[in-house]
Amino acid sequence: MKQIFTLPPSIFKPDTRYKALFLSLLLCAIGSGLHKGILDNYVAEMAHMNELDRGIMEFFREVPGLLLVLILAIFYRSSAERMYKLSMVFMAIGMVMQSLIDPVKVLVILALFIYSTGEHIQIGMRNTLTLEYSEQGHGGLALGYQSSMMQIGNLIGYVAVIAAFSYVASSSLFQPVFMIAAFFMLIAMFVSFQLKGNSKAKKVNRFYFRKKFTKYYMLEMFYGARKQVFFTFGPYVLILFYKADASLISLLFAISAIACFFLSPWVGKLIDRIGYKTVMIADTLLLVIVCFFYGFAHHLFPMQIAFVVCCVNYILDSVISLASMASNVYVQDISDNQEEMKATISTGISVNHLITIFIALLGGWVWNVLGIETLFIVSAVLGLCNSAYAATIKVDKSKR
Repeated sequence: MKQIFTLPPSIFKPDTRYKALFLSLLLCAIGSGLHKGILDNYVAEMAHMNELDRGIMEFFREVPGLLLVLILAIFYRSSAERMYKLSMVFMAIGMVMQSLIDPVKVLVILALFIYSTGEHIQIGMRNTLTLEYSEQGHGGLALGYQSSMMQIGNLIGYVAVIAAFSYVASSSLFQPVFMIAAFFMLIAMFVSFQLKGNSKAKKVNRFYFRKKFTKYYMLEMFYGARKQVFFTFGPYVLILFYKADASLISLLFAISAIACFFLSPWVGKLIDRIGYKTVMIADTLLLVIVCFFYGFAHHLFPMQIAFVVCCVNYILDSVISLASMASNVYVQDISDNQEEMKATISTGISVNHLITIFIALLGGWVWNVLGIETLFIVSAVLGLCNSAYAATIKVDKSKR
């Protein structure tokens, strides 16, 4: 753990503000952990959203990802550092709004939309900056440290929720937790202002499509679709189907964060060592097993045991998702320069949202009409498609 916080300078360029970036991400992750730890229970218990409503909410949460190309194209002359700061402003505004509104479906969705706009801008920028700030050949490891830093921040938020709801099992805690989350997000925003723009845009647009990145865009679509099923409906299955409360959901998130905290650098190092192609293939093959037990555990075991099995599989999915770093290293490997890498990563985020926004709506309908078994069968099939497509990647061994 000490190694994560010291951020070994040997993998980062000394003339960058990587420490300010990572501190901002840590504070932001704490706020996000508090927010995520109670959101699913909040919308189920306070806003009274069913599985279809949850799918609609997720649709609007993912729309900013689809609009990311348009949003950032407007600011294409801005540096990645400046765009990262803009993302923090949006996230802070959305979180503050969430802490002040009543649990009305429309207002909850609006606050989440604003927060999500900043979150989606941040995803591309934080990966871009981490890769830019890293030394040559250490991109995967740097992303691993970034992931671990965010996991420990999320963990702090989850533990706080567990402690609060364990002692006071009351819906009156939802709003105070949102207020504390807003406080951390505001501090993270001010820390981000320390970043200075070093990556000035050239004549190349920040977002564009090139033939050599076609496979990356396709992989992003497959990954985005399968990820959406677990992200949206994984916790909701536990809440609506197995009646899990906020403290149990946060405990599950906390265990996932601990696992990912310790495994992120290892996965990053594994990507550097055995290659992104191998990791991308293995990642989604494991997903098939996870999906099977998540969708069919209640048919194979008594309900209490099935609940434990689903919890374990949710954690496994979180760990498996760490392999998504491999696609960013793939882009770095085939890009001609840093500007092209930034453009491609940001565009990739929007590409995977072309399908995720529809998966959110479709998933709620599938669960409601056809059952959770069919929902996770679809996720498994998407995972197999992802592995098959990743197998077609040609790796330049001389570069590796």
